[in-house]
Amino acid sequence: MVAARRGLLVLVLFAVALCASAQEKFITVASTTSTEQSGLFGYLLPIYEKQTGVKVHVVALGTGQALDVARRGDADVVFVHAKPAEEKFLAEGEGVKRYPVMYNDFVLIGPKGDPAKIGGGKDILAAFKKIETAHAPFVSRGDRSGTHMAELALWKAADIDIDKMKGPWYRDTGQGMGGDMTILVEGDKRLFNQYGVMLVNPSKHPNVKKDLGQQFIDWIVSPAGQKVIAEYKINGEQLFYPNATDPNA
Repeated sequence: MVAARRGLLVLVLFAVALCASAQEKFITVASTTSTEQSGLFGYLLPIYEKQTGVKVHVVALGTGQALDVARRGDADVVFVHAKPAEEKFLAEGEGVKRYPVMYNDFVLIGPKGDPAKIGGGKDILAAFKKIETAHAPFVSRGDRSGTHMAELALWKAADIDIDKMKGPWYRDTGQGMGGDMTILVEGDKRLFNQYGVMLVNPSKHPNVKKDLGQQFIDWIVSPAGQKVIAEYKINGEQLFYPNATDPNA
């Protein structure tokens, strides 16, 4: 009799645990390493979760990989920074609608020795041409991230076929940037870096949490969400600039 009651108790507790888990509201957002590693999500999500009671699980990858996660239906929302890839995602019917969220700028960093002699310049295409001519060591993420996609677009804009021209000086690392580097080129309008957010298409992926996912999108592009993005700073420096009201972003 005692054993039977213990077994019943275990079953009841297990059922309660399952019920509590089922009641937890959460969404999965496939996003980029920049939004995660910059600390933006660490600042923004607790505010969102406190206001809504909805947890946000982030899968942080390069943009290309994040979009692939969404294509498999393994995310409810995708939050990335490569507009052509985002538009392709929508054209495939994988997303519902793209909303602009925020922007910042890419910079070209390198060693203080500046082997290609590009430091202080503001023309990113001229800098890329000098790097290729000098065969100065260039480290590419090579991971289909938004940063990698932007880099490839700049080589093309500089009339350099990097697939043909690259040699030992060009290194695909397949990982994020790091090291003791300094900013060499910044301020070129071609280094503009726009972020967008999309609901994964629930018609194509029925497991997508349509209402909760759209609720997150609506909040992040609302004045309240945009204010939180603008307020996030490191050492007094603003990292992201909200622009959800810009229809062309």
